[in-house]
Amino acid sequence: MRDVSEMQLQNSRVLPMTRRRIIFAGLVIVSFLGLSGLMALTLATGDVGVLKGIMFTCFLLTLPWTIIGFWNAVIGLLTMRLAKDPAAYVCPIAAGEKDAALTSQTAILSCIRDEDVELLETRLNAMLASLLRSGEAKSFSLFVLSDTSRDDIAMQEQAMVARLTSNWGADIPVAYRRRTENTGFKAGNIEDFCERWGVDYDFALVLDADSYMSADAILGLVRRMELNPRLGILQSLVVGLPTESAFARVFQFGMRLGMRSYTIGSAWWQGDCGPYWGHNALLRIKPFIENCKLPTLPGNGPLSGAILSHDQVEAVLMRRAGYEVRVLPQEGGSYEENPPHLLEFIRRDLRWCQGNFQYRRLLTMPRLLPVSRVQLFLAMLMFIGSPAWIGFMVSAALAGVTAADAPLFRAETGYALFITIMTMVFAPKLATVTDILAQKDLRRGFGGTFRVLASALTEIVYSSMLAPIMAMAHTLFIGGLALGKTIGWGAQGREVEQLPLGLTASKLWPQTLFGVLAISWIATQPLVAVWPVIPIALGPLLAVPFAVLSSSPSIGLMAIKSTFWRIPEETTPQAELSPLSLRALLEGPQTLSADANGTHLPPQREPVRVKA
Repeated sequence: MRDVSEMQLQNSRVLPMTRRRIIFAGLVIVSFLGLSGLMALTLATGDVGVLKGIMFTCFLLTLPWTIIGFWNAVIGLLTMRLAKDPAAYVCPIAAGEKDAALTSQTAILSCIRDEDVELLETRLNAMLASLLRSGEAKSFSLFVLSDTSRDDIAMQEQAMVARLTSNWGADIPVAYRRRTENTGFKAGNIEDFCERWGVDYDFALVLDADSYMSADAILGLVRRMELNPRLGILQSLVVGLPTESAFARVFQFGMRLGMRSYTIGSAWWQGDCGPYWGHNALLRIKPFIENCKLPTLPGNGPLSGAILSHDQVEAVLMRRAGYEVRVLPQEGGSYEENPPHLLEFIRRDLRWCQGNFQYRRLLTMPRLLPVSRVQLFLAMLMFIGSPAWIGFMVSAALAGVTAADAPLFRAETGYALFITIMTMVFAPKLATVTDILAQKDLRRGFGGTFRVLASALTEIVYSSMLAPIMAMAHTLFIGGLALGKTIGWGAQGREVEQLPLGLTASKLWPQTLFGVLAISWIATQPLVAVWPVIPIALGPLLAVPFAVLSSSPSIGLMAIKSTFWRIPEETTPQAELSPLSLRALLEGPQTLSADANGTHLPPQREPVRVKA
């Protein structure tokens, strides 16, 4: 009887999810066909030559991510507005009692390489202190897994571990291991842990050096994992820590807007084939060891050898083994740092780009679920869209120069298509803004109606400038991959510092050249025909000053004091962040609140200081 009941429960989950995926696939296909037809009609003026053919093909390659993002946003907004508990609706797993005692053992894995040891120690101290206060410290152990290449930093790490052991070792065991060769990169680092100590633990909480999680967030993941034995990976929704970087401040505000609706919408149809982002997530160790060992790709060149973007591959392998992979799309208690300036942001993206292109060798892996294959393909298509977008723009410019008397495109359908695409691109952010404005507490958390709207508008301008800069970087790097160029996995720059003008110009001159050529072409065209692409040209043209100014610590401080691009953790500082002594909280008006019209309200509470 018990087996029959469990089978019925599984069927009740599978059938609705199958229907959801069919509905979502139908929406995507119909949208793709409709937009493709609209573009074909728009280009059907005069002779349809090679350049228009290239434009049409490039446009098709840019569509899938745009369409998927749009429908994720629409579904996410509907879920946020109609479901009593949106996170539970799209992640229907037992959560357990908040005060229930843990019965498992969890290893906390801090994966590091050439990091700022002082910042790392501050975060680890705060997490261990909060776990001790929770009363569940006995269920956790900390492993500092170092792939550090420099002996001087390794000595600092060892001294840090000695202090952590002295402070917390009686309650939470602390271990340190350094590999002198980072074989397999981060995935190899975790694999080494699994081989040495994995058998002693039920779960592993994977953290990057910039990760920070509250005890409540950690315990919530563990309790869910304990109560759902078929759950293999549970990913938390990660948000950016309050930052003093102007570049990161605006970027993570935009991410905060887009992430919630997008993640809830994608979880609606991905369900048990959800994402794993490689950090701030809980793994069930036994099936992870048995099923998630990454293959080494044969051959030579940058797309062979160890897999850089390990997380999505491990997720599809866990799902292939019959275990669920889910994301818990609720904000709170799970944080990371975003790159502090444009050059580091580009470097991080290029590492993901190289790793994602390795997936082409994995699409034919046996027994992968269809959704998993789609996820791997889309991960590659995300970066293919950049050269396709550049190709579309260049082809359009050349076609405009070489066109005869006939116009390049049909104006009425062209403008309709442009407005439609722009709406779809910004739909995740617009959806979350709608939800924020509809809820009094959220509206206050983000600074009130005026600040939400003004911050969202300026962030759209910011992201419109950033997108073509990144598209150029992706395009050049993808071209370099064919010539053997590689980026590998090195230490990430996390310090807020002014970028030197000379270094920035040496890195971003291709974007600047692209911007100069684009503006020169725009100057030869009727303004009524080309005004929509002016912002696209300005981004690359101003890439160098944009990067230098947005990296400035003084401008970052001005951005904090302006109270724009606020996140709720700045409006009402959380006790869990107090031990980090974040400058964005110390320098800004920490307890600013606002009513629906942006009027200041009295502080609701003072930030709580927690001693480690």
